[in-house]
Parts: sequence; C-alpha cells; structure tokens
Amino acid sequence: MTTATGPSVLDLASLACEVVDGLVVRSVRDTHTAWLDRVHGLGRRLSGTGPGVVETAHRGIAGAVYGGLGLGLRTASRGLDRAAATGAGPRLEDSPRGRFVSAAVNGLIGDRLLRERPQMAIPTAVRLAGRDVVPDGPGLAGAFPDATGRVVVLLHGLCEDESYWGHHRERTGTTYADDLAALGWTPLLLRANTGLSLRENGAALTALLQQVVDHWPVDVTRIALVGHSMGGLVMRAAGAVAVQPDGAGAGWTRLVSDVVTLGTPHLGAPVAQGIGHGSRGLSLLPETAAFGRLLDWRSVGVHDLVAGLAEDVPALPHARYRLVAATLSAAERHPVGQVVGDLLVRPPSAYGRDRRGGELFPGATVLHVGRSGHFDLLNHPEVLAALREWLD
Repeated sequence: MTTATGPSVLDLASLACEVVDGLVVRSVRDTHTAWLDRVHGLGRRLSGTGPGVVETAHRGIAGAVYGGLGLGLRTASRGLDRAAATGAGPRLEDSPRGRFVSAAVNGLIGDRLLRERPQMAIPTAVRLAGRDVVPDGPGLAGAFPDATGRVVVLLHGLCEDESYWGHHRERTGTTYADDLAALGWTPLLLRANTGLSLRENGAALTALLQQVVDHWPVDVTRIALVGHSMGGLVMRAAGAVAVQPDGAGAGWTRLVSDVVTLGTPHLGAPVAQGIGHGSRGLSLLPETAAFGRLLDWRSVGVHDLVAGLAEDVPALPHARYRLVAATLSAAERHPVGQVVGDLLVRPPSAYGRDRRGGELFPGATVLHVGRSGHFDLLNHPEVLAALREWLD
C-alpha cells in the first residue's frame, strides 16, 4: 500500500519567489549598497563634504527599485501559498522531474523547509514506484508480497532520492537492488531529507527500521545496510542512536550483518570544507559579504559533511564493514587520486583513516574503484561483483 503525498508545483513557485527575494535581490542590493558606500565615501573624504545630490538620488532610486522588486516577489509568494492551500496545481511527487527537484531542494535547504514550509519537507520513508510505503503490516505486505527474511536497505546521498540507484544501469544491465533480489534479498529503497542534520536523520532512520522489522511480513533474519555518500553517514548515525551505552541495541541493529558505504565522507568532504572557508573569506569585506551569505544558505546537512562522523559514532561491534572509495585516476595512490579522489570524497575519508594513522573501522574490507567519479559508485560493475560476494 502506498500513499500519494507531497507539495504542489505552486508550493515550489512560492518558495522560488521567497528565495529570489530573500537571497538574490537582497544580495544584489547589499552588494550595490556596499560599493555605493565605498565610492561615494571616498569622494566625501576627498572633498570634505556630505552626501551630494547625485549620491542621494542614486540611493533613492536604488532603494525604490529593490523595494519594489521585493514587495512584488513577497506578494506573489503569498498569493501562490493561498492557491496551493486549496489543493490546486499538480503534485511534485507525480513526476520523476518533480521528485528530482524536491530531493535537490531538500538537500540544499531541507532544515529550513521543515521549520517554515513543512509540507515541502521530505519524510524518511520506504519508497516503491515513486511513493511512500506505509510501514505497518498491511502496507508492507502489500508492497512486498514476496518478502524474504533477508533485507538490504539502500540509502542515497545528498540531494538525491531512491531513483539514483538506477543510474548507469547500462553498465551492468541491472541495479544493485535487482541483482540482490535475485540472490534472495528483499531490497528496501529509502528516501530522506538530506538537508537535516546527520543525527536527526539517524534518529528518523532508526525509528523507521524498527517499524519495518516489527511489521515485516516474515521474520527478519538478516539486515545489510548500503549507503551512498551521505547515506552511509546517516546509517552510522542511526546505529549510534539505537545502540545504548551498555552495548544493548534496538532490535533492528542486532540483525545487521553488513554495512557497505560507497564514497562516504566518514572524515569529511573537501568540497564542503571549501564552501565553509569560502563563506568566511567572502564575509570579510562588505562588497563580497552578500556572496558569502549565499554560500551560508546551505543546509545543516551540508554543514555536517565538513567533518563527517568521527570516533564518537562507533561502528556496530558485530557487523562487517565494507568501505568503497573511487578515484578519477586508475591507481589509488596516483597524485590526482590522492588530491581530488572521486571529485567529492578522498580515499582516506571513504576508508575512515585519518592522517595520524587512526582507523574508524579496524579490520574493515576496503575496495578501490579506479577511473570513476562519485556518482559512478551508484551502479558500478566492480561494486556489483563485490556486493554479490559480500552478501552471498
């Protein structure tokens, strides 16, 4: 049983008006004003006089233009909100393109959506045919009539949704989910709001997985977790939420035999770190501060990718960890591979190995995939072969 829920195109249009007003128009206005202060301030210091006619007129005209644009956008946003509240407009969930946009927006500002536009915030859910599956007995039985006791859970990365697991299927003629189903596993494709913090998503995931185990059509005997990029961090966070200080864990964690992470930035991602440094640098000058604010609009989920999850989020003691890293270079130790990794994550972070020689996952199985980018790991022949071996 599935449910068709979600925001409409009108909600998206209203959000777009709000973003253009609060971010674009405001940034242009503030940058314009900063340069105006700089230029006319220099003139006033040289002449020793106050604001002249030209400066006063310039400020007045600019203020009227920006004020008018902002008022028009805010009025349009409120009107679209009222129209959306009536149920008018097509649902974003009704098309792959709409779901793609929804996942991307949630990754970028999902924490803000949850606070200010909850109807647009994606809930953590089991997905089937582009719809949420109700995680109760009838819902799961209807969605998975051929359920087995072995469940493989697949969770996507930042700004993605469950459909990303079908990317590059032409390389293998199948997907990880379909191939594992042929081996007797029941694939569970999840979708999450990747703009939320790792720990908040972890709490939501552990609650969902416990519901699934409690209401699964047959007894669950084994669980494997497969996470791409941020998905691997959320799975680790879920395990940490479930496991108590005395080592006791929720029912679902005791069933986990394998944790597979694909290009997961366990120790942080250079791109996320670069955005943070760029934001701080741009904020130092009034003329560039607005651009720093643009970078700072990123969600707490993106912020969390700066550091990843370290030793305070321990591995499940009884699970086998399989860590996959990719590099653009054929060889892992090639200088290009060491510097850029898969363009988003470097091998040491994907393996959980820091510069001091510490390891988050001692004894873990590691796999390097060469000549591949970050998103190639979503459906790669070498990873597929490894999954068949690891989850046999």
